[in-house]
Amino acid sequence: MTVTVYLELHVPSLPSEVAALPWNLWFATWIGMVEPKAGKAYELTLRLTTDAELRVLNRQYRDRDTPTDVLAFATRDQALPFPPEEPEYLGDIVISAETAQRQAAAANHPFLTEVSWLACHGLLHLLGWDHPDEVHLSRMLAQQARCLETVGLTPPLLC
Repeated sequence: MTVTVYLELHVPSLPSEVAALPWNLWFATWIGMVEPKAGKAYELTLRLTTDAELRVLNRQYRDRDTPTDVLAFATRDQALPFPPEEPEYLGDIVISAETAQRQAAAANHPFLTEVSWLACHGLLHLLGWDHPDEVHLSRMLAQQARCLETVGLTPPLLC
């Protein structure tokens, strides 16, 4: 399986380590854990931006006039067959770097852990996961923790 991540960094103050993270490998590992399809190719965009942009997107697409930490815009449509020889574009994950920095500081863990956690959460949404209730949320958070552990990261402690 191959995954191409189009990384967009729209916050000048981001640590340079964010761009250097092995995003393609991590996303391939995570997808393989929940949707193993040998030989399949995927693409997605990971955008780190500001609270202001997340607020606009959250208002436009979710009718919530507030910033949020991560939004996922899935392009997958199970009703439309996808040519097997073409990479499947899963969609866009948009993370507020400012919110991620605040959440990391509040939880006393590294910023890179928070960004990875949110990226994995967004990916699960692109793959069709959702958390309409506490049972589904617990299942999703447990999967995120397994995903991070698999790539050698320590997941954040959840309250």
